[in-house]
Amino acid sequence: MLVAMSGGVDSSVAAALLKEQGHEVIGAFMRNGVKANADRAHRQGCCGVDDALDARRVADRLDVPFYALNFEDAFDGLIDDFVKAYARGETPNPCIECNRRFKMGALLHLARKLKADTIATGHYARVERNGDRWCVATGADGDKDQSYVLFGLGQDALAHTRLPLGSLVKSEVREHARRLALPVAEKPESMEICFVPTGDYRDILRERAPATLQPGKIVDLSGAEVGRHDGTAMFTIGQRRGLPGGQPDPIYVSDLDPEARTVTVGDKAALLRDSFSATGATWSGVSAPAIGSTLRGDVKIRAHHEPVPGVLTVTDDDAFSVLLDEPAEAVTPGQAAVLYEGDHILAGGWIARDEVAV
Repeated sequence: MLVAMSGGVDSSVAAALLKEQGHEVIGAFMRNGVKANADRAHRQGCCGVDDALDARRVADRLDVPFYALNFEDAFDGLIDDFVKAYARGETPNPCIECNRRFKMGALLHLARKLKADTIATGHYARVERNGDRWCVATGADGDKDQSYVLFGLGQDALAHTRLPLGSLVKSEVREHARRLALPVAEKPESMEICFVPTGDYRDILRERAPATLQPGKIVDLSGAEVGRHDGTAMFTIGQRRGLPGGQPDPIYVSDLDPEARTVTVGDKAALLRDSFSATGATWSGVSAPAIGSTLRGDVKIRAHHEPVPGVLTVTDDDAFSVLLDEPAEAVTPGQAAVLYEGDHILAGGWIARDEVAV
C-alpha cells in the first residue's frame, strides 16, 4: 500500500496504523519545488524541505520504504491554474485539485507501477459504498472533516483509496502518534497553501501575473464609485478587510468584474444567494443522472460552511444548477458546491461566476 506522507502527524499516523494492521506500506512524499520561507517553514504547507525530512524520519521509524518524488513541473501547472482563476474573478481551492491530480491521481499511477493495490492518505474522511457506487463520506471528527476537498475523486481512485483516520478524532491521532513514538507527534498543524511560502497568495499573483493587478473602481450596488483598488484579484466574495471606510454600515465584496476592473461592495444582505450554477461536475455517490433530473440533499459551498438543504438540477453532462431552501452567504465562484445525502457525497462541481454576478 502506497501512503502519501507529508511529514505531518496525520499522514504519519495513517502510515503507522496501516503497518500495525499488517499492511505492506510504502511511503511517498511529493516535492513541489517551492522554496520555503525560513520564518514560516513549519507553517506554510505540507511540501517543504523540513516536511520531507520529517516524512523520512517517520518512514525510518516505521522501517518502511520511502520515496521522495519530484512533482515540481506538475505543481507548476497547478499554480498557473490558481493564478488564472484569480484573474477570472474566482477564488480557487487548490487543495481539491491537488488531491485529484496528485495524491489520488499520480500517486495511484505510481502505486500500480510498484505493484501496490491501494493508496492511503491522512485525510479525515471515509470511503464507503453507496449502493453500487463508491463515494466519499464525512469523517468522525466534525471539526476536522475533509470530505469536501475529496469530492472530485472518480470511481477508480475511490475504489483504490484508504483513509485510515476517517473513524478517529484529532486527539486520538495525537495519542496514537505518542504511543508509537513518532518523531512528529507534537508537530503543529499547517493550515496554509503549500506553494505560497510567504503566506499571502497575492505574492504569487505579483510574481506570476502582475498584469492581473490593474487598478480600478470600487463601486456600491448603485454603481457609484466609493473608492479605488489595486486589482480585482486582491479580493474575494464576502471580503470585508481592505475596503473604503467612512460607510454608515459594514460593507463586503459582493461581486468582482476583472474585465471592467470593478469591485462591487454592499451590505451583508447583498451576499445572500439562493441559486447558482456549477460546472465540472463529479458524480460520486450516484451515477450521472439524465439532464433535467433533480437530487435533493445538503449543499456545502466551502470547506468550513454549514451545509444548507437544497435541490440540484442537472443542466448538462458536467453541469448543474442549485436552488437552496434558504439563502447562503458569499456563494463564491471558483469554490466547490458539494451535495451530501446524510454523510455521503452524491456530487460536486465548481461554482460558476456568471450566475453570481450582481
